[in-house]
Formats: sequence, C-alpha cells, structure tokens
Amino acid sequence: MLQPLVHYSLHFLLPIIIALVFFRHRWKSVALLLLAAIIIDLDHLFATPIFDPNRCSVGFHPLHNYVAIGVYLALLFFKNARIVALGLLLHIAADLVDCMWMN
Repeated sequence: MLQPLVHYSLHFLLPIIIALVFFRHRWKSVALLLLAAIIIDLDHLFATPIFDPNRCSVGFHPLHNYVAIGVYLALLFFKNARIVALGLLLHIAADLVDCMWMN
C-alpha cells in the first residue's frame, strides 16, 4: 500500500514541489514540463505484458535504459533542454526508488 503512494508521489507531487521551490516565478510552466516527462512511460506499451508489478522499468524499457539516461544527463548541459532533462531524470529516479523497493 505504501509503495504505490510513494511511487506516484515521486512522479506527480515532487515535480510540483521542485517547481515551487526552485522556479517560484514561473512554477506553473516548469511544473507542467516536469510532469510531462511521464510521456517516457509510453515505452511500456511495447513490453509484454505491458505492466508487470515485479519488473524494474529502469534498464528494461527503451526510454528507461542506460543509454537514454545518458542522453537525459547530456541534455542538462543545454539551457533550452535543462528543465525537460530534469523532469526525465526525476522520472527515472522515481522508477529507481520503485526498483529498490522491489528488491
């Protein structure tokens, strides 16, 4: 019961908190960009089964693999992509917490 609460809080509540704390003057637009990172979960549609509660998504799905994570890290160096990169990395971090919870 606690794991899904933590998982979805990290995906939806943490980005809003980060936007409010670090981007106060434009928190709404930053929060939307950070939350939009959930779009990388579309890669779950290519897995069989689509949802497996015992599968760690990090390292398994194409947009959650280590090459993709490297790209997200590289995007931090580009000012125009920095907030999107942060959102993607927050998403990966939330999934990593979920993976650790499983083990």
